[in-house]
Amino acid sequence: MDRASLLLLSISIFLDLTAADKIPDKLDLAAESGMIFPLSYSSLPPRVEDFRRRLHQSQLPNAHMKLYDDLLANGYYTTRLLIGTPPQEFALIVDTGSTVTYVPCSTCKHCGKHQDPKFQPELSSTYESVKCNPDCNCDDDGKLCIYERRYAEMSSSSGILSEDLISFGNESQLSPQRAVFGCENAETGDLFSQRADGILGLGRGKLSIVDQLVDKGVIEDSFSLCYGGMEVGGGAMVLGKISPPPAGMVFARSDPFRSPYYNIDLKQMHVAGKSLKLNPKVFNGKHGTVLDSGTTYAYFPKEAFNAIKDAVIKEIPSLKRIHGPDPNYDDICFSGAGRDVAEIHNFFPEIAMEFGNHQKLILSPENYLFRHTKVRGAYCLGIFPDRDSTTLLGGIVVRNTLVTYDRENDKLGFLKTNCSDLWRRLASPPDSPAPTLPVTQNKSSNNISPSPGPASSKSPAVDLPGVFRIGVITFEVSISVNNASMKPNFSEIADFIAHELEIQSSQVRLLSITTRGNEYRLKWGIYPPQSSEYISNNTALNIMSLLKENKLRLPGQFGSYKLLEWKAEQKRKQSWWEKHLLGVVGGVMISLLVTSVMVKLALVWRRRQEEEATYEPVSAAVKEQELQPLSSSETSNA
Repeated sequence: MDRASLLLLSISIFLDLTAADKIPDKLDLAAESGMIFPLSYSSLPPRVEDFRRRLHQSQLPNAHMKLYDDLLANGYYTTRLLIGTPPQEFALIVDTGSTVTYVPCSTCKHCGKHQDPKFQPELSSTYESVKCNPDCNCDDDGKLCIYERRYAEMSSSSGILSEDLISFGNESQLSPQRAVFGCENAETGDLFSQRADGILGLGRGKLSIVDQLVDKGVIEDSFSLCYGGMEVGGGAMVLGKISPPPAGMVFARSDPFRSPYYNIDLKQMHVAGKSLKLNPKVFNGKHGTVLDSGTTYAYFPKEAFNAIKDAVIKEIPSLKRIHGPDPNYDDICFSGAGRDVAEIHNFFPEIAMEFGNHQKLILSPENYLFRHTKVRGAYCLGIFPDRDSTTLLGGIVVRNTLVTYDRENDKLGFLKTNCSDLWRRLASPPDSPAPTLPVTQNKSSNNISPSPGPASSKSPAVDLPGVFRIGVITFEVSISVNNASMKPNFSEIADFIAHELEIQSSQVRLLSITTRGNEYRLKWGIYPPQSSEYISNNTALNIMSLLKENKLRLPGQFGSYKLLEWKAEQKRKQSWWEKHLLGVVGGVMISLLVTSVMVKLALVWRRRQEEEATYEPVSAAVKEQELQPLSSSETSNA
């Protein structure tokens, strides 16, 4: 997606033609802070275990939903929502800046090609269109309620309002509920070209999915989002209240009437512990400081942006300033920080956001940097100057941060945690043992392989080190198709595998194919992203957990599926000589070659100088020499 599309579903001006949604009943808001949960691979820390119990102790049920995709690779996060009876599944962008949930319908004449088939109302026994009434805008015939949304980057969605049964997945405690959503008849711009099917509106307004569930009394007036870290993707969402809030979560107050968006009272910025001494009014222009899940990066008023940029540059004198990956944008990038994302905190400073109550949200480098896509070991600022006076905080700012939108108390809470692993914690029953990853380790071959059959108490459980380097994960699957003449679409299977494992499609490679009748035996390899040498810890852990527990699932359209075996190969960290041996040898060879050429040139030059010194033309005058007298002996002989 281009830079403009990264503002998709952002907070700017949109045209709201639905009367029922023009004046939100409630305005809620904001806060922030930070405490880091250490990631343990054999058990959950006590505080995390306590946090998991709190989710299950809420008076009303919660909907626990998994997040997919990656913030920078896709420009958004999606979740899966099921609509209708029987349910039809859709991948919807999670957007706190939108109030309407909508999907393309089978009647749509101008809708793009998306991840899933269009919604077919005629196949749902519980579907109803919303009839024209005084609380909505009606179509030209005066029969049906309609909606229209226009966004800052000039994309739009329009259609009719409909009502059907909405389900939140098998892991949710919340039973299916009837809700109003948009049935798209037309879409333009990025909404037309994006892979995701539609939008899950989490903003404030009567048509918001949160407001509808709260009005029905089935959840409390709160929800939480948790985005995965740099190059990890995925995460979790909770519709409902986390009660009481996890220890260490800091809240900041917000003015619910300041703007119709989720804004926070940002007062000051600090870089490397030093205050930038900005006038607090700089963060209070137009819509104030807004947190928007539909925006990718962070945008500050020019004065604040320049101060942050200059302070960061001052703290990294050892890094080299380089051009960005896209010549169309003047990105601020630096090389020399190394390829290991886990080590970038050794090069880049922390940034702190201070709120009106003097509490601070600490931003680690992954919360304001993105990896350079063309230069290894290089990173770019994910902070940009805003065109107007609004401070807009996109998803990059809250990577690996649990954000609770406490709408009931008009505040937001922030807690640093491992969002990619949070889904496994939420999916576990409250009184069940903490999830583990039992594996057997072959030290001689640096391979991690699953124990045969389901894990048992006798299976050795290895507590993986805090940092491990997985170079490739391979697994073999057997797919049996119903019709021997129909060959599976391997590229489509690769896309589904990438989606299930929450990685990029380019990381999935088909290594070998063996066929026998209707059965295909496929060997797949999962490799690091192009800009990395190994798969990140969180991603590797998630993939190994899914394979170990045999939770990788492919759609039935590919036939019956069976996982045969898998293994993960650790990549040993190379020494300096191993990494640079070829370069050193090449340098020595080039030096010897250059020296040899220089010596030969010197010898040739010297020989030519000698020849020029002894050469005399034929016509040159010869100096006469005086005859020497004969010696006495010679005279006597004569």
